[in-house]
Amino acid sequence: MTSLSPVSPSSHAPSSHAIVIGAGLGGLASAMRLGAKGYRVTVLDRLDQVGGRGSSILQDGHRFDLGPTIITVPQVYEDLWRACGRNFHDDIDLRPMDPFYEVRWPDGSTFTARQDTAAMEAEVARLSPGDVKGYRKFLEDSRKRYVVGFEGMVAKPMHRLWETIKVLPTFAMLRADQSILGLAKRRFKDARLRMAMSFHPLFIGGDPRKVTSMYALVAHLEKTYGVHYAMGGVQAIANAMAKVVRAQGGTVRLGVEVDEIEVKGGAVQGVRLVGGEQLIAPLVVSNADAGHTYTRLMRNHGRKRWTDAKLKRKRWSMGLFVWYFGTKGTRGKWADVGHHTITNAPRYEGLLKDIFIKGKLADDMSLYIHRPSVTDPSVAPEGDDTFYVLSPVPHLGHDNPVDWSVEMARYKDKVDAEVDKTLPGFRAHLSTEVVFTPEQFRDRYLSPNGSGFSLEPRILQSAWFRPHNVSEEAKGLFLVGAGTHPGAGVPGVVSSAEVLAKLVPDIDTVPAENAVRVAAE
Repeated sequence: MTSLSPVSPSSHAPSSHAIVIGAGLGGLASAMRLGAKGYRVTVLDRLDQVGGRGSSILQDGHRFDLGPTIITVPQVYEDLWRACGRNFHDDIDLRPMDPFYEVRWPDGSTFTARQDTAAMEAEVARLSPGDVKGYRKFLEDSRKRYVVGFEGMVAKPMHRLWETIKVLPTFAMLRADQSILGLAKRRFKDARLRMAMSFHPLFIGGDPRKVTSMYALVAHLEKTYGVHYAMGGVQAIANAMAKVVRAQGGTVRLGVEVDEIEVKGGAVQGVRLVGGEQLIAPLVVSNADAGHTYTRLMRNHGRKRWTDAKLKRKRWSMGLFVWYFGTKGTRGKWADVGHHTITNAPRYEGLLKDIFIKGKLADDMSLYIHRPSVTDPSVAPEGDDTFYVLSPVPHLGHDNPVDWSVEMARYKDKVDAEVDKTLPGFRAHLSTEVVFTPEQFRDRYLSPNGSGFSLEPRILQSAWFRPHNVSEEAKGLFLVGAGTHPGAGVPGVVSSAEVLAKLVPDIDTVPAENAVRVAAE
């Protein structure tokens, strides 16, 4: 497919300038969408490379992908590239995973997730023959929720209450009031299968005991589109996105931090950077966390809806303890450990309650172990391995928050002991390491409470109830990313830019001086 020719910034009217705060995947996707509409875009980010939570660290020959590792629904990327006159697969080498991942329990039993329905039924039968019928019903539950929740809502603006109200009868029919774990309990007798079919909301910051059963749609997503890995990691996708933005005539500035969104007469005027530099634009898109956008970047402006007090009352997603490490000479070792492995604690519901409700750092833990070197040799020196071990932990906003200056080393020792059960003797091969706690998420990503995924995706914090893509607080201000609609997870974050594109008119179809006024209506 022939790509669009770069547009010279000088060809744009001054009022067609758009500023995007944050070069995460949502911000970059928004810049691409706006560039395709004829806007001259400036992307600003405080980090030293693009990608936001999808960025990476290079250390001692290892590339540690810091955030998302699984690529689902490739069509959202294909659609994004197509909107810019390009072909996603010309820029990104996407590899399908088979199997998707393996789930392990303390009793030694395992469950291998695959795309093929017959293979999945065989896995269910191996663990619990009586649950095969329930699995088939669960797949149909998932398909119905996909049609309503993904096809019908994800890329659709939800800032008008009516858009949410009109789907309520369907939500009621599908028992959206029931949790994903509640649905799994209806369909499966075996506790292991209940976990294996309900844990997915943890990857977008939700408590499976509380988030809506609409998230059962993930099973249909995996079955329909598969699970993929981008060679070079999500960082490669972010780099390719930035390349498109620059080819469109946009600018990506790194190492600069926005201190305030400037507002006059109820409309945005641009932004002021830390250090005092001012950039003028009548359209500002914030890919910063919605909480940070309103409580920090809009701190000097009266807010009607998203006040500090209201945001403080919201439920935030859990925090994350992530240990990135390299091992020397282990590429052929631990042959039973693939690209994605999930190990379970003896408790499921009790551990979730400790993390989300009590804010307690438990002694037991469930882990996600990422070993990209089995697929992508570029992540480590030849013959070595790169690992990423993630443990869900409480965020920093609980009444008695975890003091990570005290607990970090202690908790790392506990994680170490758990990892050794999957990678026996790995300590002897350690060559380099980096640890992130919720404090790093707070400081690096400016995430409220150090939460891993912004607001928790409960039903009354979704769709219209979530911070809107078009802000009520100032004309010309738009939000994208995990904290707004449709929510966290890479498909959701990238889709928030598609929602933005439906709210902002093309420069060549609307007079430039009217563009922001029309978008705000």
